[in-house]
Amino acid sequence: MEYKDYYKTLGVSKNATEKEIKSAYRKLARQHHPDVNPDNPSAEARFKEVNEAYEVLGDPEKRKKYDQLGADWRRWEQAGQNGGFDWSQWMGGMGSPGGPGGPRVRVQYGANDLNDLFGNGGGFSDFFNAIFGDMGAASGGSRSGFRGQPQAQIGQDIEQELEISLAEAYHGTTRLLSKDGRRLEVKIPAGAKTGTKVRMRGEGQPSYGGQAGDLYLKVKVAHDPRFERKGDNLHVTVPVDLYTAILGGEVRVPTMTGDVKLKIPAGAQNNQKFRLTGKGMPKLRHKNEYGDLYAQLEIKLPKSITPEQRTLFEKLRDMG
Repeated sequence: MEYKDYYKTLGVSKNATEKEIKSAYRKLARQHHPDVNPDNPSAEARFKEVNEAYEVLGDPEKRKKYDQLGADWRRWEQAGQNGGFDWSQWMGGMGSPGGPGGPRVRVQYGANDLNDLFGNGGGFSDFFNAIFGDMGAASGGSRSGFRGQPQAQIGQDIEQELEISLAEAYHGTTRLLSKDGRRLEVKIPAGAKTGTKVRMRGEGQPSYGGQAGDLYLKVKVAHDPRFERKGDNLHVTVPVDLYTAILGGEVRVPTMTGDVKLKIPAGAQNNQKFRLTGKGMPKLRHKNEYGDLYAQLEIKLPKSITPEQRTLFEKLRDMG
C-alpha cells in the first residue's frame, strides 16, 4: 500500500500553519471540483485526494498522528519492508475475543495483506482508512470487518465582510451578490451592528459527497458623519447659538427619520445632553423596540460682534 504524502498533495511544507493549509485546500478544491470540470474524469480523483489530505492536515489530532506515522513508515521502507509494517498502534490495538477488557494482541500485516483487509472502495483511500478508519473488534464485535466507512464530509464555511451604511442598518436592506455566476439576494435585518453575521445556508465551500458549507456575511457598519452609535443608542452634536443658550428656545435635532424640535431651557450649558427616548437604533430581533438618541449641545460663540453688541455685553457684565 502506497504512503500518501498529504503535504505534497496540498502543495505545502510540513511546517505550514493551519491558515496556509486551509488556503491551499480552498484553492485546489475550487480548481478540481467535479462541477467545474464535468468532462475531466481525472479532476474528480484529484478532488478526492485534496479532500482527503485536508481531512487529515486540517484536523490537529489527525495531523499529529499522521506526522508520527510518517517517521515509522520511512523506517519500515528503509528496512526493506521485512516482516510487514506494524499497524497495531494505528488501528488502536485489536481486542481479544474476550472483549474490550481482554489482553491486547499485537498484529502485523504485510503490504499485500492490507489490500485484502481494506479493499479499494470507499470515499477515502486505503491508506487513510488504515490509519483513521473505524477498525472494530478482532472478533465477536458488533461491527463487521475492519473497514471504516467514512462519513460524507460537510464543506467548509466561508466568512466574508459586508459593509453597509448606518441608514441601511437602521431600516434594514437587501443586497445582491454574485457567486459562481448566480445572483444571490441577502437580507440584512434592521438593527444590524458591526459584527452581526447573516447566514446563507449551503452557499459555502462545496464538498464532494456531502452538503456544502454555509456562507456567513459579517456586517460592518460604516462610519456616519453625523451620528455616533453605541449599542442601540445614537449620539449627535447639536450646535446652539449663544442667545438661544442664554434665553432658551427651540433647536432642531437630526434623527434617522428626519429632524425633530427640542426645547432647551434658558441658561443651557455647553456639552449638556438631552435624551430623546426611542429615537435611536432599532433593537435587533426585537420588533418595535428602539434605543435612545442623546443630543449634546455645542454652544457657538460669535466670532465677531458689532460695537453696539459689545456695549450691551459690557452692560450685562457690569450688572453681574
